[in-house]
Amino acid sequence: MNQAPVSCIPTQSKMSKAKKVLEESREIQNPELDLADKNVSTFEEMPGLLNMTYVTRLTLSHNKIKVVPPGLANLINLEILNFSNNQIEELPLSLSSMPKLRILNLSINRLFTLPRGFGAFPALEVLDLTYNNLKDDSLPGNFFMMETLRALYLGDNDFEHLPADIKNLKNLQILVLRENDIVELPSEIGELTRLRELHLQGNRLTILPPELGNLDMASQKAVFKFEGNEWVEQIKDQLQLGVSHLMDYLKSDTYRMLYKRYITNKPPPPPPCVDKSKKISRIR
Repeated sequence: MNQAPVSCIPTQSKMSKAKKVLEESREIQNPELDLADKNVSTFEEMPGLLNMTYVTRLTLSHNKIKVVPPGLANLINLEILNFSNNQIEELPLSLSSMPKLRILNLSINRLFTLPRGFGAFPALEVLDLTYNNLKDDSLPGNFFMMETLRALYLGDNDFEHLPADIKNLKNLQILVLRENDIVELPSEIGELTRLRELHLQGNRLTILPPELGNLDMASQKAVFKFEGNEWVEQIKDQLQLGVSHLMDYLKSDTYRMLYKRYITNKPPPPPPCVDKSKKISRIR
């Protein structure tokens, strides 16, 4: 009987903290609003937020938010939105209509799918979807039409394949695919000529498309991560010699013949070696 009010005090305290931050922001018209780790579960606990159209940066990470209201799109001047480490399972379509949004962090959530039309962002440069439950059919048809995108983080999901449409991300410089179940990459990845970082570690890859050799992955500024895959011996040997040796090998006629032969007589991919459900549950 005496303990119930005591257990409620921290929640009330944190809710009042969120309201206090909102009030202070309104007083000075602060464009950067930090509501991280305020124990917020719903937008109703943040009254007036959706009317603060002067906000350009909104941080809501480390809360317990499950539902993102369509009205968030009212924040037409928002450039940076951080929803990292919440409990979001789905997103409103209106999110992709935000005209100035450049950075969107949705990492460490519970997304199984993205809304139809999600790729309509007019100005998005960085999209972080790390640590969700996304797979091949989770992405809408226009996902790879975001021509302004410079960095795409899809690590720690459940992808097995990437569509050929990835070639449309012409300005992509960073592509993170680590810790998925990817068994092969499309040859079109070789058309991402601005790519400078490629993270492939912890997948089920055995071979790489020859077109990957078109990318500048051997320069000092480039980052190419490949550990934790079941490479065929020829690729494994080249990787031991260094990335530059691998890139040269991928462009050779010898490798093209090997690749063609391998694809024609494709063996079944190695089984998944990581239980993703256990891994994700550890960070909830």
